[in-house]
Amino acid sequence: QSSLLLLLCLLTAIHLGKLLLQQRRRQGQRQAPPGPFPWPLIGNAAQLGSAPHLSFARLASTYGAVFQLRLGRWPVVVLNGESAIRQALVRQGAAFAGRPPFPSFRLVSGGRSLAFGGYSELWKLHRRAAHATVRAFSTGSRGTRHLLERHLLGEVRALVALLVSGSAGGAFFDPSRVLLVAVANVMSALCFGRRYSHGDGEFLRLVGRNEQFGRAVGAGSLVDALPWLQRFPSPVRAAYRAFRDLNRDFYGFVRGKFLQHQRSLRPGAAPRDMMDAFIRLQREQPRLQLEHVPATVTDIFGASQDTLSTALQWLLIFLIRYPNVQAKMQEEVDRIVGRDRLPCAEDQPRLPYITAFLYESMRFSSFVPVTIPHATTANTFIMGYLIPKDTVIFINQWSVNHDPAKWSNPEDFDPTRFLDENGFINKDLTSSVMIFSLGKRRCIGEELSKVQLFLFTSILVHQCNFIANPNEDPKMDFTYGLTIKPKPFTLNVTLRDTMDLLDQAVQRLQADKAAS
Repeated sequence: QSSLLLLLCLLTAIHLGKLLLQQRRRQGQRQAPPGPFPWPLIGNAAQLGSAPHLSFARLASTYGAVFQLRLGRWPVVVLNGESAIRQALVRQGAAFAGRPPFPSFRLVSGGRSLAFGGYSELWKLHRRAAHATVRAFSTGSRGTRHLLERHLLGEVRALVALLVSGSAGGAFFDPSRVLLVAVANVMSALCFGRRYSHGDGEFLRLVGRNEQFGRAVGAGSLVDALPWLQRFPSPVRAAYRAFRDLNRDFYGFVRGKFLQHQRSLRPGAAPRDMMDAFIRLQREQPRLQLEHVPATVTDIFGASQDTLSTALQWLLIFLIRYPNVQAKMQEEVDRIVGRDRLPCAEDQPRLPYITAFLYESMRFSSFVPVTIPHATTANTFIMGYLIPKDTVIFINQWSVNHDPAKWSNPEDFDPTRFLDENGFINKDLTSSVMIFSLGKRRCIGEELSKVQLFLFTSILVHQCNFIANPNEDPKMDFTYGLTIKPKPFTLNVTLRDTMDLLDQAVQRLQADKAAS
């Protein structure tokens, strides 16, 4: 009887153990985010299509704001909507601050990228130093704001002259190249203390490969999702090799500037530009390796000129597609600024419609639709789902900017949505536009970018009229990457008055520079 009782107890224990194991498995299955079935080898890569941010939004309508995919061997969780994204990036910032060990990420900025590098104590020190330096050389004081405006005014003057000459005789002109060089020159002046001619072929080849870069590192890129394809002749292998080459060239260009600055920086002299400031900072912060200096400046120069030139292309498209909006912007700037001077950064609080236009342009285009992929640094939970450590995280910013629960008629372009009943900017709504990410990985150049966008836009509408090409399809198509770029378009640009104000402003700034 005792043997039989022991056997029964053993069988009962085994049965209970099985039940507990099954229950735990069921709980684990419930804790994992839902998602579509992944296929062998490729996972869900084929489902993303040419516009992954739109595919993510469609999948969210089926599976919810948090769902999982598999891209090749990588487990991926996609976050959609403001609630899920803020919960991850703000409330659990450190847990979602990692970067996946993608092959492409190791090629950026000599392998020491701040934007693409892993999360650590050294990374946090690196980021704090970079953020403070960017702010100090752009918007940190009245003097640095004046320096930024001086660089930018010179480039706007050259840009307007090229846009108008390209439109002579009623011609329609593709503005993408001149916008890219104008923005890159502002950043080159801030970073290296010099500008380049719009006809400089070497400089144009260097900065003209942004789209190639963005396609390789954008969320859903097959370069990282299916790296085994690099072993065979394929578009993926060709894309990876082109990406490797462009990063080598870009980093080599910046590192050359770094070596020149090292040789010419005089002890005790004030920094001439960001490169000088970073070299001096490294000497004061020995934990930051010397090679972090060119890597950080590569990040700043590369990311800023790509983001801003893309944004300006979208802004011009909206000006020509919505001429009534353009007319309202011109009426506001004429009434507040007048016709005897140019707009400046201090005018922005008094130009709410132009500011609303900028935020609506960012919201509507969502030109950074999905952030650089994140990775979890620890096991964590979000909205009840278990997210294991080292999971790749895609942040779908487009879903926030086009959420019908947040924005009335989100597919309509309407700057007035950002104005309150008194015509002032609604800061609660502007803070909901998501372009520069949130939390630990928030873009360190956000403030600098917004100031430049305001100055470029306000001066351009003050000085010029922009007209769409009536023979082009008004549909606003795009190509997907880290930034989504509008398909090529043309426009006609004419002066509202003369170039006198721009010429005089540049002459005054040059005289001020010579006097200092």
